[in-house]
Amino acid sequence: MSDVRRAPAALEVRGLDVYYGHSHALQGVDLSLDAGVFSVVGRNGMGKTTLCKAIMGMVPVSGGSIRVRGEDITRREPAHIARLGVGYVPQGRRLWRSLSVDEHLQLAGGMRSGAWTVERIYDTFPRLAERKDHGGGQLSGGEQQMLAISRALVTNPHLLIMDEPTEGLAPVIVAQVEEMLLRLGDEGDMAVLVIEQNIGVATAISRNVAIMVNGRINRIIDSARLAADRELQQRLLGVGLHAELEPDVDATAAGTEAKPAPQPARASGPIRIYISNPSPPTRWTQPVPIGRIEAAARTLSTQVARLDETARRKREPATAQTSGPPVVLVVGTLDTKGTELRFIRDIIAETGLRTRLVDVSTRGKHATCDVSAQEIALNHGRGGSAVFGSDRGAAVTAMADAFANWIKRQGNIAGVISAGGSGAASLVAPGMRTLPVGMPKLIISSVASGDVAPYVGPADITMMYSVTDVQGLNSISRAVLSNGANAVAGMVKARLDQREARERTASADLPSVGITMFGVTTPAVQTIAADLSEDFECLVFHATGVGGRSMEKLVDSGQLAGVIDLTTTEICDLLMGGVFPASDDRLSAIIRSRVPYIGSVGALDMVNFGAPDTIPERYRGRKFHVHNPQVTLMRTTAEENERMGRWIGERLNQMDRPVRFFLPEGGVSALDARGQPFWDPEADAALFSSLERTVRQTGNRQLIRVKQHINDPEFASTITAAFRTLFGRAGARRRLAR
Repeated sequence: MSDVRRAPAALEVRGLDVYYGHSHALQGVDLSLDAGVFSVVGRNGMGKTTLCKAIMGMVPVSGGSIRVRGEDITRREPAHIARLGVGYVPQGRRLWRSLSVDEHLQLAGGMRSGAWTVERIYDTFPRLAERKDHGGGQLSGGEQQMLAISRALVTNPHLLIMDEPTEGLAPVIVAQVEEMLLRLGDEGDMAVLVIEQNIGVATAISRNVAIMVNGRINRIIDSARLAADRELQQRLLGVGLHAELEPDVDATAAGTEAKPAPQPARASGPIRIYISNPSPPTRWTQPVPIGRIEAAARTLSTQVARLDETARRKREPATAQTSGPPVVLVVGTLDTKGTELRFIRDIIAETGLRTRLVDVSTRGKHATCDVSAQEIALNHGRGGSAVFGSDRGAAVTAMADAFANWIKRQGNIAGVISAGGSGAASLVAPGMRTLPVGMPKLIISSVASGDVAPYVGPADITMMYSVTDVQGLNSISRAVLSNGANAVAGMVKARLDQREARERTASADLPSVGITMFGVTTPAVQTIAADLSEDFECLVFHATGVGGRSMEKLVDSGQLAGVIDLTTTEICDLLMGGVFPASDDRLSAIIRSRVPYIGSVGALDMVNFGAPDTIPERYRGRKFHVHNPQVTLMRTTAEENERMGRWIGERLNQMDRPVRFFLPEGGVSALDARGQPFWDPEADAALFSSLERTVRQTGNRQLIRVKQHINDPEFASTITAAFRTLFGRAGARRRLAR
């Protein structure tokens, strides 16, 4: 018999009963949370907050038990429960108005030591650092919620309980909270129980969701199913559309012929969304008057509500949308560019390729197409109501998000083309950027003659200048649109032919490895690439901000079998305000894809600026090296290196596949060597020590100090040997397709 014992659950609630007087608030609640994030949803007054308070010992428990990591905490004092490692973010934040942000954190931070320190809070929430001397009553709602969450995190809990963390927050703050919850779940250091009314947030952060009804856990359901089942949401959570409802038809008596019931006329004006409980009720409150429910209802464009169940049943099934012959998407705002987009579609169709016309307009008007704007809008986390609003800027942003979510679910795309102005480019570009490198993507736009970096980013999007505005067909626009349509058709056909050829010779392909390089790490990269060239296709990326994003784009696309991230200098510019910054999600693709990862600290000794007169005033008096008249390098300090070490280390902790991160004690760049202008062993030591304090080393995740300089041949040999070990025998790991 195996003696392996299952670790105790982070939270285990069994048969929990709580009474308020004669009212039975919690009725035999059973709930278990092993790890990660778990959501509980339900209408107001169903007992969710009571559950939180019962776990924290803030209300008397009449029956049942509560265990945290195997220890019974039933009927313990709240202070004792907190000291055992249970953190609490209460509904309504419950901050002290007279205490400053820093005083809140210092007060809570003395309870338990751990990874979450006040300094890490300020790094995670820079806004709190800016407001550290402000009182709790001087903060905005979003800032108060950041502080309430931070106050719980600095207690370094094993179990974190959050009651309505997104209540009353602006959408941008809701997105930040959602991202933070996902990050906490991925890190695995603590389990998180979230009580949430926002179905979009609850289903996004948790694989399964518990639904609470009348003081009981009614069911635990897969979050994807709950997010997609509007009828279930309405039945169990009390929120739904009450407009344009058709009467139920009773079964026809035997032997009689059913007569079609007259259909009510569709409303031409706005419809109403009703919430059964406009204000939080208790179990003993009187029914809410109809007048109050009516007054609290929200209006919604009739165009959003057109997707009733009948229309949904007529829609193409999901499997049909993601399978079948390759298809070219023609995407744009059909309410203003319909003629031009159909012109493009017809040309592509004449070449023999299948097409789908996709509408991403934000006015809510219906257009004849293959995929309507209303269907695209349903892919937004908050549904169509987030897309079709009066604020055009917000509507464009929301539709862009919805289109990006939709296009990621399509599996048979061969290419994408769009045409329009800056608004249309902003709508389609984020979705195009999610597609694999190599898939044809073309935007015809009046903005293509200027700075296209915001649209292209790290992707291989082609932008074609429209010459005239994309407004009607004329001799110029016909020629330009025709060129774009034929260009996409040619690219798609060539790629399909190449795919067939690759499938016939797939066994000859070498696996690709991405390597990051800067001028000051070139010797190391050249040696590594030469050593690996017989067994790997080495793709080198210049670490100028876009280079790192492009490499991670290929990782997300499944086109890299491993990464040697020798030069992470873009993180310097991200944290210190240089001109070649990484994006905030640097290393996220590595975390998601779980490819073998070799990393190092190449060129973390320097921040890149332009000409000397462009350097920010706050950096005057620092150590600089003029690389050329247009590029000035600034040496990083020990404090900055310590900050970078924490930043990188926290992301390394999220990698659960083989990771080896090398620290060259002889220097991190060509300028960081004895006799060179950036030689500073103390600053390097601060970087290495910060990484060693932050990274949780395991058999798979290791930091390795090496005596040599980063450009020494011995260091390069160490890197290649480690990569071969992680990757395995090259002949046994061939990529099937690129």
